[in-house]
Amino acid sequence: MRRPVFSNLLLASGFFALAQLMTANVAAAEARLALVIGQSAYRTVPELPNAANDAKGMTALLGNAGFTVTTAANLAQSEMRATISDFAGKVSASGADTVALVFYAGHGLQIDGENYLVPVDLDPKREADIPLQGVRLNDLLNTLGALPTRARIFMLDACRNNPFPALSGAGHGLAIVDTKAGAPGSFISYSTSPGAEAEDGNGIDSPYTAAALTIAKQPNLPIEEVFKRIRVAVAQSTDGRQIPWESSSLTTDFKFFGESNDQPPSLPGANSMALASATRSVEDWRKDLQGKPAKVAYELVITEDTVPAYQAYIELYAEDAQTPRLRTVLERRRQMLAWERAVSINTRASFEAYLANWDNSDLAATARRLLLRVQNRNYGQPVAGAAAPAPVAVAMAPTCPCSTPSPPATPVNPSVAPSIKKRVDDTPPKRKVVETPPKRRPPPEEVVYERAPPPGPAPGAVMQGIGIGIGMGMGGRGGDHYRGDYRRY
Repeated sequence: MRRPVFSNLLLASGFFALAQLMTANVAAAEARLALVIGQSAYRTVPELPNAANDAKGMTALLGNAGFTVTTAANLAQSEMRATISDFAGKVSASGADTVALVFYAGHGLQIDGENYLVPVDLDPKREADIPLQGVRLNDLLNTLGALPTRARIFMLDACRNNPFPALSGAGHGLAIVDTKAGAPGSFISYSTSPGAEAEDGNGIDSPYTAAALTIAKQPNLPIEEVFKRIRVAVAQSTDGRQIPWESSSLTTDFKFFGESNDQPPSLPGANSMALASATRSVEDWRKDLQGKPAKVAYELVITEDTVPAYQAYIELYAEDAQTPRLRTVLERRRQMLAWERAVSINTRASFEAYLANWDNSDLAATARRLLLRVQNRNYGQPVAGAAAPAPVAVAMAPTCPCSTPSPPATPVNPSVAPSIKKRVDDTPPKRKVVETPPKRRPPPEEVVYERAPPPGPAPGAVMQGIGIGIGMGMGGRGGDHYRGDYRRY
């Protein structure tokens, strides 16, 4: 009876050793660090029980995938900032061959086109309080984006409904984040589409995290394939009410489990052309979807999650039960893309263009406020009657009152050639004078100077009064008396 038990123990030990070996191989190839944040016990709004469960499940999953996981729960603003800073320090110390992953479960808000993670102590009285009390998502992205890493992965189960009464005018869901506009090597995933709200779910985990915990375990799946399958699973479990979204600028392959050279099986009904179709047009999608069953076509367009794919499906399957919901998804996606452009350009023309098409949207009030803000901006236009200041090279400007910059050796704008002013002499030309040789004059009478001592006794024996009289009689040049100069003509 002991042999079967011993054999089972030996077999189990072998499987455990194999799993440890696979994890060790992955760890040897790259360092993996993860930060998992679960925000459940909010102080001024109802709690989110699933957020704590989501964080616990992801901590276990990532640990099995070879990550060294830092888990934090119910963070106030100062604690969240410190936690992110500490994690960035670990990533920096780990080196350039590091995969850094951040999972966040909790509330998220969009204010003035900016996304914010919500600390548990947030208590806003107006929208203007969110930048002071929240944590900007861009601060998290930029902090890790400034570090040399192999890849940065962000999973945000943060698109739940807005629970704060004072923020009734804020837009729904999160704004689009384009990873291609920042440092390359990033991957970001939302639990639902931009501008939409995610469900908390009826189980212990949210629909998004529940799908991630199941699908990410599958071996040999590239990260892009993992999240495509997560999107299909969440859409199916919510009857199309929730469709996850992601943006990628990754420059290297990543798999949660397995070796990079193994190829994953394809999704049911998907072909290689459909899986690599991010830039295909509506016409391309019409050709690919033509003749396919509605269910297969629906999974294909959900997998790709692009405007051309949704447009082609709506045109070809106008009578399908999923079409009205996809039409809503398509309309909202176009609106959020227009909103992302308006906020990125941030000019009067960009906000006016958005309002011309989406004047009745939930973001219209924010667009009008931002439009008023840019209208009041003064881009250094000269005030009437004021002299325009001379251009100063930025690099040469003084950095403190005690430093005085030396004048630049080159023009402020080297692309513009300096103008050279020619000196113009506006004085009338002088009349030409013909020089004639001067007439020769007769030589003057020769004057002979003779120096001789004065007659009489030596100068020292002459009385002073006589010397003065002689000096005055010679024209007042008393000095000549002492030099003994006498002129004879």
